[in-house]
Amino acid sequence: MARLRRYELHSKLVELLGSDQVYFRDPGKVAMKYPAIVYSTSDIYLEHADDIVYRNTTRYDVTLIDKDPDSDLPDKMIESFEYCRFSRYFVADNLNHYLFNLYY
Repeated sequence: MARLRRYELHSKLVELLGSDQVYFRDPGKVAMKYPAIVYSTSDIYLEHADDIVYRNTTRYDVTLIDKDPDSDLPDKMIESFEYCRFSRYFVADNLNHYLFNLYY
């Protein structure tokens, strides 16, 4: 079930970005083209009732990387996902990195 949700999330991220430069975990030595999205699982939130788990939600750390410092992609990211929160921003290697926490 969790794998299907991740595949669904991956498809939505590809659609948001408008390209297939979306990677689950760090792609390593792959030469990325920008803009790109790198995401990974960071936590699983469990809700209990009557001593059983009745809902689990996975939290992903999502990094949107873009050459354009005025990119509209961060706004699209927040607008596209109900449980998405902007975490921080930094520049590395002259690339803009926007970090988000996303529950999906």
